[in-house]
Amino acid sequence: MIHIDQMGNEIVKKGPFKRVVSLVPSQTELLTDLIGIDRVAGRTKFCIHPRATVKQIPVIGGTKKFNFQKIDQINPDLIIGNKEENYKEGIEELQQKYPVWMSDIFTMDDNYDMISRMGKLLDANEASDALISQTKRSFQPLVNTHRGKVLYFIWQDPYIVAGKNTFIDHLLNVLGFQNTCIQMRYPEMDQYILEKLNPDYIFLSSEPYPFKEKHIKRFGELFPKAVVKLVDGEMFSWYGSRLVKAGEYFSEQLLSYDNMKG
Repeated sequence: MIHIDQMGNEIVKKGPFKRVVSLVPSQTELLTDLIGIDRVAGRTKFCIHPRATVKQIPVIGGTKKFNFQKIDQINPDLIIGNKEENYKEGIEELQQKYPVWMSDIFTMDDNYDMISRMGKLLDANEASDALISQTKRSFQPLVNTHRGKVLYFIWQDPYIVAGKNTFIDHLLNVLGFQNTCIQMRYPEMDQYILEKLNPDYIFLSSEPYPFKEKHIKRFGELFPKAVVKLVDGEMFSWYGSRLVKAGEYFSEQLLSYDNMKG
């Protein structure tokens, strides 16, 4: 049977995939929810969920630097990657030896499509359908609300924000925010440009830069009219089964944001 991934690659399936290597943190979590931890044979060092059991899975390097020797030792019958998270040269090298299924995600619909395709690929249709339904239900109360303008910071020194054509930007829009950054991807921005913007909210992400309470004062001085909040970066940038938890997180957090601005 032939399966098509989100980048148009063909994966030939001759039987159940029993040794799956994941190259993406959010998709490692998704795989364990779809097929259980026993069939996930490898992960990156950044794959930290599910916390209770993920340490049982062997580490095969990082998302941008694979340890090919360790992957060869596992001898996977399937590898799961992502266009943005992983590096092209590494993926192409793996494709010479193994079936590699790639995701390419910018929207919630892309996420649902990914989960559905992986469910079919891994004989986990019931589990994938349930995850999609749960995610849609969790986000239903959050849509069709206008909450104001926001800047979402992922780094400082230099300042880097989430711009257009990112999953973070899409999710902000879903939640009713207008992203003040109109540049593409993750632009570096100097203080002169930032001071000309007038966001209602500043979101300081917990990843990849670990913003803490001590950073709130600095950004409050830079944006005196904005509400400055620390946010869970996993909730804004991880797709897959993490989005079920994200819906619950946003339901709790957004009311407090609205009350602070009001």
